[in-house]
Amino acid sequence: MMLSRVSTHVTRTLEDRDAQVKIMENTVTNAEKYFGQFCTALASYTRKTAKLRDKADMLVKNVIDFANTENPELRTALKNMSEELAKVQDYRHAQVERLETKVVNPLKRYGSVIKETRTEIKKFNTVRNKEIKELEKLERLRHRAPSDRQMIFQSSTGAYDKAESNVQKASVDAARTTHQLEEVIDTFQQQKIKDIQKILSDFLTIEMVFHARALEVYTSAFHSLQECDLEKDMEDFRSKIHIETGTQDARALRATNLSSNTSWNTSNMSLQNSLPRQTRVQDDSDEESDEEEEEDDEEEEEEVVRETSRRTQYSRVRK
Repeated sequence: MMLSRVSTHVTRTLEDRDAQVKIMENTVTNAEKYFGQFCTALASYTRKTAKLRDKADMLVKNVIDFANTENPELRTALKNMSEELAKVQDYRHAQVERLETKVVNPLKRYGSVIKETRTEIKKFNTVRNKEIKELEKLERLRHRAPSDRQMIFQSSTGAYDKAESNVQKASVDAARTTHQLEEVIDTFQQQKIKDIQKILSDFLTIEMVFHARALEVYTSAFHSLQECDLEKDMEDFRSKIHIETGTQDARALRATNLSSNTSWNTSNMSLQNSLPRQTRVQDDSDEESDEEEEEDDEEEEEEVVRETSRRTQYSRVRK
């Protein structure tokens, strides 16, 4: 009866420990699985962020090269914008370094932590397996002649005592190992939840700091670009390709042609108007000359009459 009670107690204890160890193993297995996925994903995220930084650096260089080919207003605005973009890439570089230090590396180190925890579980499983073997030996002895247990105790007291002692010893070792494993798993679980909280909090903090600074710089870059006076650049551009000068010359040429035609028509009209005026002047002068000739003839006639009259009077006096 004593062996039966011992066997029953050990069997119940083994079942409880099996359930306990299964929970522990699942805890470690889940941590190994998901921490590995976190590490892979965040490491890839960090690498792609670094690649984005490099691509943005190329964009900054391209913007500067393009700005050097443009007019002053746009050139200044683009250079200011490129400087702001370069600042963002400096922040992104710091973001990459912080992600590697505070997020990726701690997750990588969890591989060794999980390995050590699994080693402790293996030690416990070794002790538990030894306990199970001792219990199986005891059970075999108990089931040799179950109908005559009193005879078994009398004939094989030393063997049963030894078997029972081995089972009890194995149970004590298993209990001690279980207690140690509980402490290891408890420490592992506590450290795991603290670490995942800190790692993800650091990740969010790094992202918030970067995006806050980037938003400030992007806002400055946006305003710098919007303040560009494009019309001034267009005026400068048009002056260089002589669009306005060419238009003025064309207008001046048309105005010159128009004025010359107008002058020619005006001169023709003046000539045509002057001809009647000259005719009228000539006619007036002819009339005046005729009147003067008539007056001269009349004066000559009067002079002849006066001379004839004087001669007549003189001849009378002599007579």
